[in-house]
This record gives sequence, structure tokens and C-alpha cells, in this order.
Amino acid sequence: MRKRARVIYNPTSGRELLKKQIPDILIEYEKAGYDTSAFCTTPEPLSAQEEADRCTKDGFDLIVAAGGDGTINEVINGISPYEPRPKLAIIPAGTTNDYARALMIPRYDFVKAAQLIHKGQTVHMDIGKVKTSSENKFFMNIGAAGFLTEVTYEVPANMKSLFGSLAYFVKGAELLPRVGKVPVKITYDDGVYEGVASLVFVALTNSVGGFEKIAPDKTLGDGQFTLIIVKTTNIAEILRLITMLMNDGKHIHHPKVLYKKTSYVKAETQNNQQLMINIDGEYGGDAPAEFSMYQQHLEIVTDLDRMHLSINTHDLMTEEKEEDFIKQVSKLENNEEE
Repeated sequence: MRKRARVIYNPTSGRELLKKQIPDILIEYEKAGYDTSAFCTTPEPLSAQEEADRCTKDGFDLIVAAGGDGTINEVINGISPYEPRPKLAIIPAGTTNDYARALMIPRYDFVKAAQLIHKGQTVHMDIGKVKTSSENKFFMNIGAAGFLTEVTYEVPANMKSLFGSLAYFVKGAELLPRVGKVPVKITYDDGVYEGVASLVFVALTNSVGGFEKIAPDKTLGDGQFTLIIVKTTNIAEILRLITMLMNDGKHIHHPKVLYKKTSYVKAETQNNQQLMINIDGEYGGDAPAEFSMYQQHLEIVTDLDRMHLSINTHDLMTEEKEEDFIKQVSKLENNEEE
């Protein structure tokens, strides 16, 4: 009996080029031995998640998430509660495509991403689960809080489409003067941090918001979150940290950064101050938030050869975007000094 695959795709992703290539994508999975069908998501909330849920219950062997990180997050939430679970393949067609970047999945050629199925290579990936007052969901890449998470909410959709992840860099520079002090209590496996923080990251991969070195020593599937707390709200110090981040991940050694490996995180605020939680680029409720680890929970199609060979490479397009961002923040730093 032939295996079954379902391609769940967002028709607005990839500047609407993705939907034009769905027939070619389907052919690749058919060649790989799957009876393959497609589902076009709708504007209704959780459209991709509900379809992934249905297909998992129906015993599909492979689910393909085609779209941005938001679509992938929904598909993962549809798959993850069940046992057994189908394999997951990814066709990245979003703005930053952080998850595909971490897994070395081609990000600028939809058909080439689909062709990875022919290599027969997979990786077992950790995922996290976050619980807030309003959410209880899985996430595959990042849980975050603090001023930079506002970037995701404030970049207009048309700006994302035109400028890609550069839009996030520019908006981040604009938001720097608005950095505020948030008194937090962060509990993790080996201790507790209580004090002021401008940023809190709970990361599952090394790639967040187009930055590839947030967690430079991250090992995929190790059952550990990378917890990063930026313990300063000083603009000049934050600018230096961003520069160090772009310079081979040296930010992790800065005295104003707490950098830990942990399987559990609880984020709370003091004085009842609001702290919004960002989950894979979308609003995920307010603190208090608990993050739990599900080690090697999903089997994902990838290119293991490229992952091993490309461990120390740096994407040229990302370098160009980082240079643009540095120019933006340098202007702010100069204004601050004046």
C-alpha cells in the first residue's frame, strides 16, 4: 500500500509564488512514492493546525508544511499531541524562515526544498511547549519576551513582503530608544534570576529573527533550551551586544548576558507588570509562562549532508542585512552620545 502525504500550504506565502508551484511540489512527493494531495489554508484561525490534526488522526505518513514559520508552527501543533506521528517536511516560504535556516533546508527554491524527500534523510528535533494564562501550545524555535519581540508585532505586512527580514532589522533599530525596564523572575534548571531584563530568549535552534548565532553552541535534539537573558536596558550596551552577536556569537560571554542550558523555564514579572510572550514570531499570551521540553519529538525531512558541511558557513544575504542593521543602530548610538 502506497504511503500518503498531505501538503498544507499558505497561498499568500512567498509573495504568492508558492501556490503557483504546488503542482511541481506535488510531483516530487509522488516520485518519492507518496500518494500526495494538497490543502490550501484559509483565513480562518488555525486552519493549518486543524488540517494537520485531521491528517494525523487519519494516519497520513507525511505532512508537508509549506509557508512561513507561522504555518509551520500551526502544523507542528496539529501533529505533536499524537502518537504515532507522521514525518514532517518543510517548504519555507516566509519572511525570515528561521526554522528552515537552522535545518539547512533550501529557502529560495520551493521545488528544491521538496526534492529533499528523495535523499531519505531526517533529523529528530526537540520542540517546546509553553503554558500561559491564555495559551497552551507547542513551539519549534523560540519563546521570547522583551523589547525586540515588539518588532514582530509592529512590522507591517507589506513591509515584510517587500523587504523580508531586513524589515525586522530596521524596525529593531527604530525601537531601541523605547527599551524599558522590566523586573523579572526567571526560574530554570540550575537556578533563578531576579532583576531587570530587556530581553529573554528560550531557544530551540541557533537561528532567531534572521540572526544565525543567537545560540552559537546549540546542538539540535539535545533536550535543552538555550536560555538567554539580557540584563541591561542601556541602549549603548545593547548595541554592543548586537555587534558581538554578529561577530561569531561573542555576546554569550558578556557580563550583562545570562546564558544557560536548561530543560525548563518559568518566566514571571514582578509588581504585576505586563510582559508579552512571543512564540515562534506570534503573540502567545502574557507572563507568567512555563516552557517545557519534548526531546526529539518530531522526525523532520532535511539534508544531513548539508547540515554537516555547512556548520560554519554564513549566509551572504544575512551578512548584507546585518550590515544594513549595523548602519541603522550606529546612527542611534551617535545620537545617544550627542
